[in-house]
Amino acid sequence: MQKINTILLVDDDAITNFLNERIIVKLNIARNVKVMLNGNEGLSYLINNTQPQNPLHPDIILLDINMPVMDGFEFVKALNHYPNIKKTKIVFLTTSRNQQDIERIKSLGNFKFLNKPLTKEKFLSCLTTGEKINYELI
Repeated sequence: MQKINTILLVDDDAITNFLNERIIVKLNIARNVKVMLNGNEGLSYLINNTQPQNPLHPDIILLDINMPVMDGFEFVKALNHYPNIKKTKIVFLTTSRNQQDIERIKSLGNFKFLNKPLTKEKFLSCLTTGEKINYELI
């Protein structure tokens, strides 16, 4: 499998980020793993690394829903203002099993939705969908 340049973890839980980063590093599947603690930090990171040919531009974002400052829903809506960022695959990774959250994710687009904790199998399932990388359709 070809290595992914960069994976961006956007979650306010430091322990979750540590564990998710560890899974990804153990898989030896990404050259870079970047961690941001809320949607605003994640958006700033993307704006500063906008061009898809930039090796720090993430190919995949694992995005939590409930975060301070800017939650996952606000993050996705904000991306509409930055068309160069659309070559990024976003996977909602959350503890929420609330049907309203699931419906809200569906209303934003056809996003992948995984429940925490992240496992090797769950992560690999995101990579082997065969779908092109596009934040609006995954």
